[in-house]
Amino acid sequence: MRYLLATLGLIVAAALGTGLLCYHFSCEPALHAAARKGDAMEWLQTDFHLDDRQFAAIRRLHDDYCGTCEEHCRRIQEATRLRKSLADAGAKPEAIAAASGQIEELRATCETALTVHLKQVAALMSPEDGRRYLSLVLPKVATFDHRAAPDLHLDHSPRNP
Repeated sequence: MRYLLATLGLIVAAALGTGLLCYHFSCEPALHAAARKGDAMEWLQTDFHLDDRQFAAIRRLHDDYCGTCEEHCRRIQEATRLRKSLADAGAKPEAIAAASGQIEELRATCETALTVHLKQVAALMSPEDGRRYLSLVLPKVATFDHRAAPDLHLDHSPRNP
């Protein structure tokens, strides 16, 4: 029994060691560094093989779009607060439904604009990297909560409103 436990322990240790080595050597150090820093722009440049020209163009697109995104989220938050205040005040169901419709309209506008922006970013990448980028980010658009404009920090700690 003692040899069985020792053998199992050695097998587990060898498997863990092999797994860690494979993980360490199969990943790009620059990606690890970007993740440690929480820098999504650095991650974008590294993971999608952007040269300096592509990266500068994407950064300009991002900087130009930030204000639009913040405005969309602000309007959605405002409409959400209005709907909540109507519901809390016991407003007519039609008024609450109209407020809900306004929120959905604002969300659709936001998500359409964000999708266009993401496709513009992808168009600046190589075709293969652009497709991979869109496959990663487009599914997140429909589930975005619109509580605040998305930031490009990779840490997912809660932000102050």
